[in-house]
Amino acid sequence: MTAAATEPAATLAPAAALLEFFYPIHYKLGMALEDVLRRGQLTRKQVAILWLIRAEGGPERRMPRKEIERLLTTWFEISGSAITKALRAMARPPLQLVKLVEDPHSAREKLVLLTPKGEQFLLAMIEAGQQYIQQIAVHLSEADLCAGIRFLSQVTAVLEQMRDVRKASDTKGRRGSPRLTVAPRQPEREGTSLSPKRARKVSGRRRSVVLPPA
Repeated sequence: MTAAATEPAATLAPAAALLEFFYPIHYKLGMALEDVLRRGQLTRKQVAILWLIRAEGGPERRMPRKEIERLLTTWFEISGSAITKALRAMARPPLQLVKLVEDPHSAREKLVLLTPKGEQFLLAMIEAGQQYIQQIAVHLSEADLCAGIRFLSQVTAVLEQMRDVRKASDTKGRRGSPRLTVAPRQPEREGTSLSPKRARKVSGRRRSVVLPPA
């Protein structure tokens, strides 16, 4: 077997090995960590909302509600009304972690921002998560930990690049699809024919068909 023939298999081997970590990383580690972050008070989706505000909300810790909905619906099978219900529960006592205010740039939109109580809860969440991760880290060498952090940082950077490329592609596709002009099909009648004048009118008609983006 030539080197060219074995190259695809060699390229896929690391991908196959990494795929085997999907179950232990996502379910055994990820969901266990989510349970720690919930602190017995939040749902998984509410944890995701807080973490979104922390990661994407900037120094002011605020995000448009519609952006929270857009991101959550890519991760969970959840409706807009369910997200509204989760946010309202987080805004009411006893939680009072977030506040929904009118977007100054659009009266129809809402901003979700952390309250002082939400900031405190988020800090406690982070501390609990770090303690959980530390229980794993003590069993690994410093070199392994540094290599793991470097690997995950690179994976995160690649995912961000892929997201930007996909977003650019979606934006380009919405600007307009190529159009193909075709002549409409006319019903044919057995034993009849169009006059030359009528035939010219039919052939002169065109309709536009929108093709999907390549």
